[in-house]
Amino acid sequence: MDRRRNRRRRSVIPGFGITLGLTLTWLALIVLIPLGGLFLKTAELSPSEFWSIVTGTRALNALKISFGLSLVAAAVNLFFGALVGWALVRYEFPGKRLVDAIIDVPFALPTAVAGIALTTLFAENGWLGGLLAPFGIKVAFTPLGILIALIFIGLPFVVRTLQPVLEDLDTEIEEAAATLGASRWQTITKVIAPIVLPSLWTGFALAFARAVGEYGSVIFIAGNLPNISEIAPLLIVIRLEEFKYADATAIAVVMLLASFVILFAINRLQRWSATRTGHA
Repeated sequence: MDRRRNRRRRSVIPGFGITLGLTLTWLALIVLIPLGGLFLKTAELSPSEFWSIVTGTRALNALKISFGLSLVAAAVNLFFGALVGWALVRYEFPGKRLVDAIIDVPFALPTAVAGIALTTLFAENGWLGGLLAPFGIKVAFTPLGILIALIFIGLPFVVRTLQPVLEDLDTEIEEAAATLGASRWQTITKVIAPIVLPSLWTGFALAFARAVGEYGSVIFIAGNLPNISEIAPLLIVIRLEEFKYADATAIAVVMLLASFVILFAINRLQRWSATRTGHA
């Protein structure tokens, strides 16, 4: 009887059925059907052809560069994004609003413009590239250039994910910890870190996801040398230009599955962290 009553209990906010229906329809049109087409086109290949394409030297190197550098860039953004977010929330300094606005530039700037700007800056005759060249450090047209481009486009995700959490974190908690005898390190690791860790994992996942699929800001600074500085999205475009559509979708399917596995693992880690610290 209780179950029937609960089922019959109506929500105070109407429209659940039509909202859910529209949500699923929109999700199917925008996400599921395009992804289904991707798998459908790849199905034209036999298993041996698919395996031969995705395990080819050029494809494997492109995937390694895309996923490896994306993970490194997201890790760098995890650390420095936390520092930037902390400075913006906890301290007052001249030009703070300007710095806060600059964080969003990678969101608004066309990716091709970002790529051209970074290439100009880090080329051997550029402002920063010219300073690094005497030390034998070449950035533009190398994997290091790709890493810098991926860090550039991923930074806002960590900062903007962390900021609201830090703003809600009352400084009285930190003062109470200090009053009870906690050292600064203990306050950071035992009081602040457990609260902000789930949001940091979220920022890390978003920065990684954006970096894996990044194209515009990378192709100018990468040099695009096969097996050296060629990213997987560029290889997909090359295969499409060669009218090898099935080959392109095969590489795309591997990227999709690998991204899903990594993001799922990060999501589980985020949930575990939130549950362990009591902030689920």
